[in-house]
Amino acid sequence: MIVPILVLLVGLVVGGARTWLARGVVEQAAGAAVRGMSQARGPGEAVRAAQELAIAQASAGGVRCERLFVDVDASGLATAPGTRATVTARVHCDVPLGDVLVPGWPGVIGVEASAAAVLDTYRGRK
Repeated sequence: MIVPILVLLVGLVVGGARTWLARGVVEQAAGAAVRGMSQARGPGEAVRAAQELAIAQASAGGVRCERLFVDVDASGLATAPGTRATVTARVHCDVPLGDVLVPGWPGVIGVEASAAAVLDTYRGRK
């Protein structure tokens, strides 16, 4: 009688820890993406930098994502210098939980984070 309860408890702890770790890594990936975007000179360069940095940060964090989406808004880099602008990034990771032994849990939980960075007002842009 006590073994199923212990298995359920261990499964809850493992699933919760995996989700908590993924949330932190996704937040770090979103932050890395906007930092890379804020250093770019043009929108195309910013999108490439954001996607590369978010993927690198997610893989370095040790989180396994079934799907990793990086959605960026680099339209601030298209404005003229002297204009206030921001760039934003949203990172979404589908964390698999199918191998956790908790009946009734979904196979995947989506974890999402976003970040924004203010661009240097007088820095040259393409």
